[in-house]
Amino acid sequence: MSDVTRILSQIDAGDPAAAEQLLPLVYDELRKLAAAKLAEEKPGQTLQATALVHDAYLRLVDVPDQQRWQTRGHFFAAAAEAMRRILVENARRKRTLKAGGSLTRVDLDHAAIAIDPEPDDLLALEEALTRLANEDATAAELVKLRLFAGLSVVDAAQAIGISRTTGFRHWTYARAYLQAEMQAEHSRGNS
Repeated sequence: MSDVTRILSQIDAGDPAAAEQLLPLVYDELRKLAAAKLAEEKPGQTLQATALVHDAYLRLVDVPDQQRWQTRGHFFAAAAEAMRRILVENARRKRTLKAGGSLTRVDLDHAAIAIDPEPDDLLALEEALTRLANEDATAAELVKLRLFAGLSVVDAAQAIGISRTTGFRHWTYARAYLQAEMQAEHSRGNS
């Protein structure tokens, strides 16, 4: 009897410590299985093999009505099924309108800058930037470096001494803020 089969029998008998002994024995094989499952997915999958293994393992052993596995193969078949279900749930979640629906993920560094300072819009942009600076001086400085110096978000963040993640957060906020302000300005100007 293999170690895995012995531990599965202990789990079946209700030994609470057996589940802790199982993961180290099956982890590498589950990781390979997870990597193979993820390789079949479309590019852009955000779920990592390690997270998939951990989620599947928890679904298999950390439930009140634990499934009974007769053999090692039966356990791995159940693990593969749990991984499949997790991937399907993840795909459904991504497809929902709340999670972005059919929107396509775009890296902000490669996205076209949505604020295009045409000569007519430059004054509106300047007024919006001034208001932004009063609310969030760091975000306003980042915008100036992006729009007028042509720096990437990462380079602009580094130039003002903030982390890359904080830079992207400020950039996302600033773009939305400036677009809303400029649209409001155009609405006031047209009425």
